[in-house]
Amino acid sequence: MLNGLALRVLVTIQGIGHAIESKLRDEDGQTLAEYGLIMAVIAVAVIVTAGFLFRNAIVNAFNGATDCLNNAPSSSTCS
Repeated sequence: MLNGLALRVLVTIQGIGHAIESKLRDEDGQTLAEYGLIMAVIAVAVIVTAGFLFRNAIVNAFNGATDCLNNAPSSSTCS
């Protein structure tokens, strides 16, 4: 009876070891993380490129808003 119990415990431990080993070898999570990093790099590149392409329009918009706020008491409309 003690030998049978020891054998069951050994088989259970071996099964748990195989399950852990298969989880460690599973690369699905790693590829998902890699795709996430690639998407983050692409998003940053798009934002930086848009900043360079629309730099003048952004500066002009902020300058116009600043002028409108500075001249707010003297003029009622800003375009």
